[in-house]
Order: sequence, then C-alpha cells, then structure tokens
Amino acid sequence: MSLIEETDELMLDFEKIAKIDPVNKVIPVAVQNLDTKEVILIAYINEEALRESIRQRKVILWSTSRNKLWFKGAESGNTFTLHHIFVNCEQNSLVFQATPDKGGICHTSHNGVPNNCYYRELDMETGKLINLNTK
Repeated sequence: MSLIEETDELMLDFEKIAKIDPVNKVIPVAVQNLDTKEVILIAYINEEALRESIRQRKVILWSTSRNKLWFKGAESGNTFTLHHIFVNCEQNSLVFQATPDKGGICHTSHNGVPNNCYYRELDMETGKLINLNTK
C-alpha cells in the first residue's frame, strides 16, 4: 500500500479527473441518506465546495455543467444537513452522509411525492428505463 492509503492526513486527489478534463478539478461525491442509507445522488465536488460544505454543514457541490457552486436544494428548498464525510483509500472520491431538511431529496417527483435521484432502473434486456414509481 502507498502512503495515501495509510495516512490520516487529508490528501484529496483533485487532479485525477483533471487529467481527463483539465478545466474542472473535481472528484466524485456520493450523497447518502444518513437514516435510510439510500444513495441520493452522485455529483462532483471541488476544493471550494468542500470547504463550504464543511463550514455550513450543508451539502454544497460543484456543478460541472454551470461551472459554479451548487448549494443542493437552494432553488427547490430541498436542502441537506451534512453529518459525516468519508474519504476513499485513494483520496479521490467522497461519501457525504446527510439528512434531507424537509423531506424532498430530488427536483423530480411522482404524483407530488419527491423521488430520490435513482428512481429509474435500466432493463438490461430491452435497454429501456423503468420508472420504479409506476412499476
């Protein structure tokens, strides 16, 4: 094992994806519901978003499509309180354990009930997406 896999020092590798896309120095972050353990979404985070997430104890990400901080839920009101941050062995991805502040966790809904972001399953036989809400 290498030093990065053994150390207790935070040495996040924001350059790994930058080698693929040199503009966006980000790493992936999975946001997991602390209570249910379901994965809410996978997104990206940069150093600034990580600092703000820690400072505010809220889920703040980096929007690679808009090239700006993305305060999760700022527009919809479905914000998240950040409780724990886990770092993988190579320090190139994170897991945020968070709780929804008011119940909704995605900008989509079904019959007025908020979805999580993983509400469709790929049918590996047909290649079509199946909406799990209508299954």
